[in-house]
Amino acid sequence: MHIDGSSALVTGGASGLGRATARRIIERGGRVVLADISEEEGVKAVAGLGAHATFVRADVTDETEVTAALDAASRRGTLRWVVHCAGRGGDRTRIIDRDRVPGGLDTFAEVVRVNLIGTYNVLRLAAARLAGNETVDGDRGAIVLTASVAAFDGQIGQTSYTAAKAGVHGITLVAARDLASWQIRVNTIAPGIMDTPMLGRLRADIREGLAATVPHPRRLGEPDDFARLAVEMLENPYLNGQTVRLDGALRMAPR
Repeated sequence: MHIDGSSALVTGGASGLGRATARRIIERGGRVVLADISEEEGVKAVAGLGAHATFVRADVTDETEVTAALDAASRRGTLRWVVHCAGRGGDRTRIIDRDRVPGGLDTFAEVVRVNLIGTYNVLRLAAARLAGNETVDGDRGAIVLTASVAAFDGQIGQTSYTAAKAGVHGITLVAARDLASWQIRVNTIAPGIMDTPMLGRLRADIREGLAATVPHPRRLGEPDDFARLAVEMLENPYLNGQTVRLDGALRMAPR
């Protein structure tokens, strides 16, 4: 099944990985709804992507708002594709500090709420929508989730982020098996150090230092690297239940 002529929902689509993925989907002939909490960035993204892109403000942890985004995508054509990029960074909190004070529970819960519960919310609502499609080439649709290399190589201070992203990785095979009877495929990308707007706020020397830790190619990952893999996961009919590291063979150091 090919993207051409169908509709997609991309969460976190206003910038970075999501916007690059939306661009690739549109280049393949699809129509895209960008769901994001940033209206300002969403409007800019749509202006750059053209008539086949629409923006809907949505918090991925909110059932009503995700449902509205799915509704909007369904109005653009048969909704067969969902790429979930939305999330937040970690809290960089140690389990205990130098004075043996435990890290806050609230901040841990918030990172997990956005990155793991938000992912499951999008997954379950999207699956319910895709399950109503007619099958084409054996599929009703496909979903791509986003984890992180932190799921495998979490650094000190990344306890909350690693827990959430490891949870996304853990969900992937279960979801693929669960949704197999509905002919819906589920895969996950685990990016390494990607050149996203968040990383763009760092000093040039810090960025260069991070790039130097990647074995090959010795550079930061580009959003389009992610987008190319996401589109392949959507269209490849035998790719299912996989978490694929996208990191240039990087293995993160403890800190």
